Amino acid sequence: MRFRFAAEKDCALILGFIRGLAEYEKMTDQVVATEELLREWIFEKRRAEVLFVCEEDKEVGFALFFHNFSTFLGRAGIYLEDLFVLPEYRGKGYGKGLLKKLAEITVERGCGRLEWCCLDWNEPSIAFYRSLGAEPMDIWTTYRLTGKTLEEMAK
Repeated sequence: MRFRFAAEKDCALILGFIRGLAEYEKMTDQVVATEELLREWIFEKRRAEVLFVCEEDKEVGFALFFHNFSTFLGRAGIYLEDLFVLPEYRGKGYGKGLLKKLAEITVERGCGRLEWCCLDWNEPSIAFYRSLGAEPMDIWTTYRLTGKTLEEMAK
C-alpha cells in the first residue's frame, strides 16, 4: 500500500472517484463538478487536497480533505470531505490506511483534530469508523445553504 498526493494531471481520476462515491451514496444527480472546476479549486486556488492510496501502480481509493479551524482548540483541523475505495478493493485495509495516513498528516501539521460526516444509513461505514475509535457527534446537526437559497441569503 502506498500513498501519493494528487497532481493537476489527476483531475479526471479525482472526478471518477467522486462519481463512484456519488453512485454508492445514490446521489449521482447532485454531481456537478467538472475536471475544470476541480483543477481551479484544488490546484489553482488550493482549497482542498487529494490523497490516493495505491495498490502497485493503480489508485484504488482517495480522500479529499481541507483545513478548517477550531476556535475552542485555537488551531486548525483537517476535515475529510470524501473517502472512497473502489468496491473490488474493499476489505483489504485501504480505507483504514487512508484514515491512518490522514491522522499522520493531521499530527504532522500540528492540527487539533480530524473529522468527517457519514450518512445515517451507511451502516458499514459507521461500523468501520467506530471500530477505529471514532466517536459520532450525536449532539450536532449539520445545516447547509446551497443553490437558490444561498443566493437569496447573499442578497
